[in-house]
This record gives sequence, structure tokens and C-alpha cells, in this order.
Amino acid sequence: MHRHTPSEGEMSDSGGSIALVGHPNVGKSVIFQCLTGHYVTVSNYPGTTVEVSRGNAHDIPKTMVIDTPGMIAFPPQTEDEYVTERVLLQEKLRAIVQVGDAKNLQRTLLLTIQLAEMGVPFVLDLNMMDEATARGVSIDHSLLAKHLDVSVVPTVAIHNQGIEALTIAIETSLPPKFQLDYPEAIEAELNEIASQLPAAPIAPRALALMWLSGDILAEDWIQERSGEERFQSLIQRRQSLENMLQQPPSDVIRQARLDYVDHISPLVLSDSGKKKTSFADTLGEICTHPVWGLGIVAIVLYGMYWFVGVFGAGTLVNLIEGKLFGELINPWVVDTINRLIPIPLIADFFTGDYGLWTMGMTYAFALILPIVSTFFLAFGVLEDSGYLPRLTVLSNRLFRVMGLNGKAVLPMVLGLGCVTMATLTTRIMSNKRDRLLVILLLALAIPCSAQLGVVMGLLAGVSFTAAVIWCIIVLGVLLLVGWFAARLLPGERSPLLIELPPLRWPVLRNVIIKTLARLEWYLKEVVVLFLIGAAIMFTLEKTGVLDWMIRGAEPLVTGWLGLPAQASAAFLQGFVRRDFGATGLFVMEAQGMLNPVQVVVAMVTVTLFVPCIASVFMIAKERGWRTSLAIIAVIMPLSFLIGGLLNRALTLIGWGV
Repeated sequence: MHRHTPSEGEMSDSGGSIALVGHPNVGKSVIFQCLTGHYVTVSNYPGTTVEVSRGNAHDIPKTMVIDTPGMIAFPPQTEDEYVTERVLLQEKLRAIVQVGDAKNLQRTLLLTIQLAEMGVPFVLDLNMMDEATARGVSIDHSLLAKHLDVSVVPTVAIHNQGIEALTIAIETSLPPKFQLDYPEAIEAELNEIASQLPAAPIAPRALALMWLSGDILAEDWIQERSGEERFQSLIQRRQSLENMLQQPPSDVIRQARLDYVDHISPLVLSDSGKKKTSFADTLGEICTHPVWGLGIVAIVLYGMYWFVGVFGAGTLVNLIEGKLFGELINPWVVDTINRLIPIPLIADFFTGDYGLWTMGMTYAFALILPIVSTFFLAFGVLEDSGYLPRLTVLSNRLFRVMGLNGKAVLPMVLGLGCVTMATLTTRIMSNKRDRLLVILLLALAIPCSAQLGVVMGLLAGVSFTAAVIWCIIVLGVLLLVGWFAARLLPGERSPLLIELPPLRWPVLRNVIIKTLARLEWYLKEVVVLFLIGAAIMFTLEKTGVLDWMIRGAEPLVTGWLGLPAQASAAFLQGFVRRDFGATGLFVMEAQGMLNPVQVVVAMVTVTLFVPCIASVFMIAKERGWRTSLAIIAVIMPLSFLIGGLLNRALTLIGWGV
């Protein structure tokens, strides 16, 4: 079934990187923390919006550990998987460590074969052995290691079991001699194609297999380095092979791997069938129940909303922004700047209404940082507990209406706490089309908690009917725009393909370390956005453009929306911070300047109006300025269109008179 080839070289020199590769939800992040210790960095992989964690291996000198996104198999299907393959093709690797789920050995081995053939020092870490044992699964690790010619290390990462043996295995790892025998026609072409490929970080044979399997990244890599004439020759060879096989080579290659997995699994795997049903297993089944699962979803989502939206965006923000910054830090900074800088214009640049400190730094540290911290903690708990996949499964049917899958539920709910941070979580969506659609819907129709509180308070003061009208209009716009945009945006809705891991207690240390690493990213990359935003608003104010924009909007506000002229200032303030706009309208209503119809029209329009400047900068960071400006160009006229139509409809039926 397989053959051995001579080993190429001795143990890899010190230095380089260790790539952790594996399916989603197999404990890679816990292994990563065990190998790296406390200090890690989280950043986007170059040219993508996918996060990759890096840290120095504390027991292996001069070696970086890379925690790659979840990988099902090659060729990649999602942006996360593309990033994992790019790591394997572009990084200087000392070793590849596959973190596999011990209780799902056959699924693990399909990826193991592909990684072992790459000719890079390789270790197979069978993690979660405690869960495998609880299910009556037993694995002969020594026999498996002999068949694959790789080091196989059993671990229980959450209890730090097997980590020392894993470290030793990594240090002594060698390129595996394992190579799978494929059908004769495939083998003949593999040797010929591999001989024509340029030097690569992985074995030429492995690169040829990836290319024959229809791997786009591998094809791009080969084309860039081969020259057009040689590449066209390779294309012709692949086409001739397909004609000979009368089916795509990828199907033949995949079948050969499946056959080998089916052959080796019974030799190394035994299942007593005596599965011990734990409370976590029972709870996991309840979480996916079509009825009881919805109740648990409601509890979890409310808990997330309360922790991030109420506690983070409410209690902590009020304490830090209102008390610490508002009463202590900012007065001292303003006084110090005014004493040190006697020129009013320069002093205002730092401490004015749109100053670098009073707006930029205050928003970043007093307003957004508490929300970011609570969000990252909550997300880490959902991530490590295994509940996140269950949440996506239960919400999948609803989001299919909007051309999305169930993964969109998390950004939508967290958007009720802070749209800026919810924009960041759209990275969990599988492709660019789905991310863009969720970002559009977040920016359009999801009010943040600060704005939502003001809106609900104002509508409740008018009548319950007013709140119902607002809710129907906003939800209707959300569903209609989602349905329409899903049909306009190129690409197909990603099907929800997800494995449900067992529920488990989150590892507190792991959650905290990941949270701190993500907060470090926030401080390094996002804070600068607030400073830029403050500088832009300061410039607009001092040049008079801000006042000109307010006056220019007055005819639209008074003529189409039927609101007082002063409302135009409230809409512009909402761009600075969403609750500012709603608060300005709240004050106008308290002064008797708005009747019930105007209140409902104003609340619908300000909810659908462009998100705050921090959200706009976050959209620009995630998707680029062209996309950010295009979203604003869609949302701004749409919000006024809906508001104006609502004004005429309510006036026509005589509501609120």
C-alpha cells in the first residue's frame, strides 16, 4: 500500500518555525499555549484578514510556533484553509505538527497522509485522548507510527499530559519516508511532473499531488516560478492524464487515500463500544435539539449581550469613560495642555471636541477597550467550550433567508453591543462574499447598545406602537436588503459544513492568554484608527466644512423627512458616535420639538444611517476603503429613502395625530 524512500537530510537545524496544523476544534490553541508559554502575538496573515498566532517555543531554542487556522484537507476550500496552505508553502518550517482528534482517527489520518508526504519533519499529536478513552476508543500508537514512519504522541493538552514527549518528538523529528502508492498512471505522471517543478519548501512529489488535485494555490505557485512555456506543458500533461483516467486525477488520488485509511484503521484502532455518556454529552445533544436548543441559544445570546453589551458597553464604559476619564484624566490633560501650549488652535488639536486625546484616545481606551476586552473574553469562552458550532447549526435556517449560514449569528448579536467589534468577528465567515454581506447588514440595521438604549427609551416615551413600528421597519429592511444583496453579490452562499466537538469546560488560562494577545493586536493596530478619525473631524470643524455639511443636509431633513432643521446636526453627530445622534434627537423631543410621527421617523432613519466613524475605519481595515465608501454610498441614501417613505405613510394614515 505504501513504500519507503531514502530520508533527505538529518534533523532540521535550529531555527525556523513549527506549524501546528489540524482540523477545527481539536485543541490546537491549547497545544500552542503549552508550547509557547505566555507571550504570543496575534496578527493578520499578510494579504488576508485571517488571524494567525505566533509565539516562541520556550523549550526549543530559536524556534517560532505558528497556530494555523483549521484545515479539513487539501485542496483548501475556505480563506482560513488557504492561509494554512500559504504557511506551509511560504514559511521556513522546521517541522509540521498535526494536532488530531484521537476519537476521530480515520478523519485525522486523511489529513495525516497529505502532511506526511510533504517531506518536512513531521509529528502526529493525537490530542484529547481522555475523550477517546471515555468513548471506548483505543489506539496502538506504536503500530501507527511504524506504518506511517512518523512520531505519534498521545496528549491531553488541557491537563498538560504528553507535552514533554511532544516537545522531544518535535526536536528529533525527521522528514517521513512514507509515500502512498497511487495507481500506475498517476505514479508515472507524478515522477515526470515532479522532475519539472521548481524547488519548493515541500517535496516536489507532494506539490505535484496538490496540483493534480486541483489546488489553486499550488497551481499559482508553480505558474509563477515555472515560466509560461513549461507551465503550459504541465497543463497538457494533466489534461492527457485526465483523458487517460476518464475522470479528474483528484478523484483517483482522494480514493487512494481513503482506501489506505480504511486499510490501516482496523489495524491500529479498536472500539469497545462502551461509551460512557457524560453530562457534557447529554447537554451537547440538548443544545442541538430543535426545541430545547433554542431555549439554550436564547440564554447564551442574552448572556453574551449582557456581558458585552450591558456590562462592557454600559457599566465598564460608564465607569471608565464617565468617571475615570471624564472626571479625572481628561480634566488634568486639558489643564496641562492649555498650560504647556498657549496657542489655542494647537491646544484644541489635542484637547478640543475633536482632539487627539479627548476624542481619539478617549474613545479608544475609555469607550472601545472595555467592550473589546469583554468581547474577547466571551468569544474565547464560546470558542473553547465547543458551543460555538452548535449555535451556528441552530441559527442556520434563519440566516439562509439572507443568503448566509448560521455562523452569521455571532456578529449580529455582538453588533448589538458594538458594531465596530462585531465587524471584526465577521472573520469567522467562510468566504469574502459572506463577510461582506454580514458587514453590510451590521452597518445598515444593527444598532449598538449605546444607541439602542437611547432609541428604546425615546420610543417607549411615545407609545408601545411606536416601538413596534420601529422594530418592524428595521427588521424588514435587514431581511429585504440581505435577501437582495445575497443575489447581487458574486459567489454562492457557503454551505454550513461543521463538526460538533464535545462540550467541555474552557481552559481559563488559555482564554486569558488568547484575550491578552488579541488586546495587544487591538492596541497596536486599531488605536491609530481613532487618532486618524479625530484628526479628520478636527480638520472638518476648523475649516468650516462640518458646518457646511450640516447646513447642506437641512433641506433633505426638513423637506423629505419632515423633521426640524436642527435634526441635521444630530445625524452628523451620529457619524462621530452612534448614540450621540440618538441623544441629540432625544433632547429635541424633550424640548417639545418632535411630534410622535417625527420621533418614529427620526429613530428609524438614525438607526439605518451610516455607522459611527470607528466602525467605518474598521470596515476599511477589514475590506479596504473602496468597500467602506461603497457601503456608505448605499446606506446613506437608503436610510433617508426609508425614513421619507415612512414619514409619508404615517402621515397618510393619520398615525400619532
